[in-house]
Amino acid sequence: MNTMQLQEGIRDLNLTYLMLAQQMIKEDKPAAIFRLGISQDLVDVIAGLSPAQVIKMAASNMLLCCFRFEENLLLNMVAGYSKDRMMSQAHAAILMSAQPVEELA
Repeated sequence: MNTMQLQEGIRDLNLTYLMLAQQMIKEDKPAAIFRLGISQDLVDVIAGLSPAQVIKMAASNMLLCCFRFEENLLLNMVAGYSKDRMMSQAHAAILMSAQPVEELA
């Protein structure tokens, strides 16, 4: 993968993430805060972005989203293929709800 392909992939991912985040915020703000793992302030900023601002942010050469799984336990619960998958995902959601959300820098 060359640099141009990498930048295009990042742009596409960023654009998809921002559009999804805006839609989630529009439909259910508290659920979006929990599912995105971001603060109320950041949710307000994302919700207020114009289409031009979204496109400009998406063109950044850095990923705008990040993995929230800092613990192997949580990652294994979400990614693991156990018999009781629904219970595992519910347990992971409970543990993640106790983690602090990202703050604006």
